[in-house]
Amino acid sequence: MKNQPRIFNTISELHKAMGQPKPLHPLISILNYGEAVFEPTDFENGIVLDFYKISFKTNFTGKLRYGHGFYDFEEGGMSFVSPGQVLKMQEEEADYSGMSLNIHPDFFRPYSLNENIKKYGFFSYSAAEALYLSEKEKETILGVFINIQNELNERIDHFSQDVIISQIELLLNYSNRFYNRQFITRKAVNNDVLSKLENLLEDYFNSEKPQENGLPTVQYVADELQLSSRYLSDLLRSTSGQNTQQFIHDKLIEKAKEYIAKGTFSVSEIAYKLGFEHPQSFNKLFKKKTNTSPIEFKELFNKN
Repeated sequence: MKNQPRIFNTISELHKAMGQPKPLHPLISILNYGEAVFEPTDFENGIVLDFYKISFKTNFTGKLRYGHGFYDFEEGGMSFVSPGQVLKMQEEEADYSGMSLNIHPDFFRPYSLNENIKKYGFFSYSAAEALYLSEKEKETILGVFINIQNELNERIDHFSQDVIISQIELLLNYSNRFYNRQFITRKAVNNDVLSKLENLLEDYFNSEKPQENGLPTVQYVADELQLSSRYLSDLLRSTSGQNTQQFIHDKLIEKAKEYIAKGTFSVSEIAYKLGFEHPQSFNKLFKKKTNTSPIEFKELFNKN
């Protein structure tokens, strides 16, 4: 259909569209971007892959988009796509240098990786949340890609699948480590996100939105910050030790304490102003976070 993304059900179909030979294995391949032939019309409306795609780009001056918009990968790095995501590219001035590992889920279906791969949150990140690599990290990642490529090209035997699976797990674990490093080293960017989130929640609770829309959700704040919900939670864990839901609840309790201290509203009115449908839910959360009920907390101010 017109304006619909092009769907690739098999890795072989992707290789053909890229102008590359049929992969040696139907369920896994290394695609070299330096040798690929792109047709802009193939990607005009995006593509959807029925398999995982881990891209390592050392020199990518084109742009790629899925999620919130286009992102420039000129600095190089890694991106991760899980089956079913819409991937869009701009091809007109793209200069690719790197490769992608394409893995159909059937390749690791009998292995523990079948379940473990779901634990790697970066497959839920958007393109703008790419992994930037240091020179040493690039060498490490490139080494794993080469090991997989060599195994596919030269050593097809009874142990090949086991070896490749272990290399994929190594690649994912390195990526996890490097993402954690990135959260730490990009403190200025992370603190900016944290500040924007605090302001967003402050404005939300000071408006009529809680009464109209209820409590702010993780997805709502992530969308407002133009981040994926998984990336935002992982970022917050690295900076504050909390996930997004916990962060929202803390800000909510701070606002509740302000209302209680003013003594203008009843507990039920405060619960409504903050977006709760039932005061009991507010009471339960307040006690969980403060080890005291709203009524007991209110009495502390009445005594003073």
